[in-house]
Amino acid sequence: MSVINFNIAQWRAWAPGLESVDDWQAWSRQPVVLASSDAAPDVSFLPAMQRRRLSRLARMAFSVGWPLADGRQDLPLVFISRHGETPRTFDILSDLATEQPLSPTQFSLSVHNAIIGLWSIMRGETSEMTALAAAGDGLEHGMLEAAALLSEGAPAVLLIVTEEQPPKAYSSWIDDVPFPYAVGLLITPGNDWQLSLNSASDELSNAQWPHALNLLRTLLGQQTTCQHAWKNRVWTWQRNL
Repeated sequence: MSVINFNIAQWRAWAPGLESVDDWQAWSRQPVVLASSDAAPDVSFLPAMQRRRLSRLARMAFSVGWPLADGRQDLPLVFISRHGETPRTFDILSDLATEQPLSPTQFSLSVHNAIIGLWSIMRGETSEMTALAAAGDGLEHGMLEAAALLSEGAPAVLLIVTEEQPPKAYSSWIDDVPFPYAVGLLITPGNDWQLSLNSASDELSNAQWPHALNLLRTLLGQQTTCQHAWKNRVWTWQRNL
């Protein structure tokens, strides 16, 4: 069994229609699939020319991460997305299928580490940054990365998990994004939380909600334990009150 300890100093989250703590409190008490929406988060803290380059996935990441990074320099970033820029990638593939010329800008912004590159440029941030494309337990793999950075002396690590609503063409294969969402966590050293990994003898069923949203429900509620299973891995989040 592997165990890491840490504190969640602050958090931010965004989904269409869910922006404030009260919004997320209400959703966590009665979680529902949100109606399809083209809404995007407010990133007016960025200059207009910079905003124009950001997809909704990038805007979601910036909207939850920027306030958490406010006033902090040399803040390592762990960015996690299982599916990444699926709408942008689908547009590129559609152009290829119809033999249309490809946009170099679209391609450069479709790669998985494009968002952390934009983050580095727009914030002037040169500390360690990682972009993970993990499986259904990407949040936990991101936490392991954050714990490693803390153990190397980082005073805090910013962890961002975000998923975009995939195009309908992918609906037969992508079933773990009920609606677009982003969750940002400011991770610091401490013992408020413990994350442990065990192996399951049998493959367990997937949770109804993505891991990051289930953790958010735990943060907002009174529960002290949150358990996630993916394939033969069982992750247990324990809050020490």
